[in-house]
Amino acid sequence: MKTYAVFLRGINVGGINIKMADLKPALTACGFSGVKTLLASGNVVLSSDLDAAGVKDACEKCLREAFGYDAWVVVLDAGRVAGLVEACPYPADDSTTHSYITLSSDPAVLKELFDAGAALEGTEQTLLGPEAMAWLAPAGGTLDSPFSKLSAKAKYKAATTTRNLRTLIKVRDAVEAAAKAAAAGT
Repeated sequence: MKTYAVFLRGINVGGINIKMADLKPALTACGFSGVKTLLASGNVVLSSDLDAAGVKDACEKCLREAFGYDAWVVVLDAGRVAGLVEACPYPADDSTTHSYITLSSDPAVLKELFDAGAALEGTEQTLLGPEAMAWLAPAGGTLDSPFSKLSAKAKYKAATTTRNLRTLIKVRDAVEAAAKAAAAGT
């Protein structure tokens, strides 16, 4: 069994409302173990014998069947989540800016988004790997930032999701704890 972080795209916004209390039993019924939800924005820690691609496919199918929406997820193992947090050059807490990490299940889509973001004036961003990039937004102006508007375009919807760095730190801690517990047999 391997422990994964699963990041759901677009829930509890735009009319797709899923209670975390309903998400956990749905994923458990689909064969995942150790399912734990974090916050109300679609962050899940779970264990599976499948590889990351298999977890992605199974989660999306499960969510589509259980909740009736066009579900997309990004799946990362515990080590990769920790690596992305460590690689982020921006602060988790700052009074003037907020740090975000956009995750992608498709490296080509992330590269396209990164290149498009680089063309925006005033956008500060860093590629963290083939599945993630970090970027900054002014405090209180995230949704109005040029990069946020760019990344919200429909063509990126099926392959990307964004979390603030503080959330990703919480997910890192939860997935590491779950992996340690699984290794210890508890």
